[in-house]
Amino acid sequence: MLVLSRKEGQSIHIGNDIVIQISRIQGNRVRVAIDAPLEVSIRRGELVGKLEAAKTTRATDPTPVQRHCG
Repeated sequence: MLVLSRKEGQSIHIGNDIVIQISRIQGNRVRVAIDAPLEVSIRRGELVGKLEAAKTTRATDPTPVQRHCG
């Protein structure tokens, strides 16, 4: 893992298409702006585990999915 220190207004470039900019620092909170192509999925770390758990639950749940038309 690469760890960098950045100041407000500074940015990090990943490859040719992704730019991460520190847009604001206020107390212990940092606001980050990410510019990336639409096909790049961006998720908050705390949600990744929840999404994976939900996928696993759906994949192993024997209850059939009911769809309503109308």
